[in-house]
Amino acid sequence: MNLLEVRRLKVYYPADPGLFSSVRSTVKAVDGVSFELEMAETLGVVGESGCGKTTLGRAIVRLVEPTDGEIWLEGELISTMRGAELRSRRRKIQMVFQDPFGSLDPRMTIGESIGEAIDIHRLASSEGAKQERIEALLADVGLTADQVGRYPHEFSGGQRQRIGIARALAVEPKLIVCDEPVSALDVSIQAQIINLMQDLQQRHGIAYLFIAHDLAVVEHISRRIMVMYLGKVVELADAGTLVRRPKHPYTQALISAVSVVDPDSKRQRKILPGDVPSPLNPPPGCPFHPRCPVAEARCRTEAPSFREVEAGHWAACHLAV
Repeated sequence: MNLLEVRRLKVYYPADPGLFSSVRSTVKAVDGVSFELEMAETLGVVGESGCGKTTLGRAIVRLVEPTDGEIWLEGELISTMRGAELRSRRRKIQMVFQDPFGSLDPRMTIGESIGEAIDIHRLASSEGAKQERIEALLADVGLTADQVGRYPHEFSGGQRQRIGIARALAVEPKLIVCDEPVSALDVSIQAQIINLMQDLQQRHGIAYLFIAHDLAVVEHISRRIMVMYLGKVVELADAGTLVRRPKHPYTQALISAVSVVDPDSKRQRKILPGDVPSPLNPPPGCPFHPRCPVAEARCRTEAPSFREVEAGHWAACHLAV
């Protein structure tokens, strides 16, 4: 059984009309996304800013409400849950944010921040047991017990992200949604956090939905990669397969932009014309066709189906073979 199943998920927002218009429009931030995630698996989600990947992660955690579609966790439909029922299931899904400082209350010590989650879900039988658990969580992420009384501003960016991870681990989740968790960190610190996350996954059996714009980072940590464009999934495959044999022109452009250390590499950068179209007014047909170097006439009028091009390799492109 899959840990997580997302089916035809949509997140639409009403957009205010402009100064000279009375017509209300709709922002299709996530537009019919479906995928599965296995226990202890890492699924990477990549795409340019505005592709909907962050909104997708927030909808799964229910920080934003889905407009339509289904979210199943361990065989339970959680997208329609409310109140106490939802809170009890939320323990199984936690989130680590891009800005670790912004996600921590500056008025609370890190021990209080971590302990708050333990208190909410009543996971400690006594104050002493709670303190032991807090110290064990800090040790889990490479921090020490004598730091428990310090405040967020007393830590570096990498240390604060470790605290955010410890707080997510406090409720023993099955899945952690990671929204650009290393993009604000120096490259050397990024590697440390990625290694920490992989170690925690092996020890605790956690699954990750790893959202990022850096394909090189996503390839390193993920078993599979899902590529999003304008609220839709355009390609999904095993990480190695997707990077070696991308089927969608958008994925090919993303891979061409990844830095290559090998001086003999013949990889050529593919520069896409223009910007990502507005989700307020997506193009007809294939949403990528205005920027696609190989678009045909039907791409402008006929939306491609998301189909299995090879075993386990899916793409939404008329020309993918």
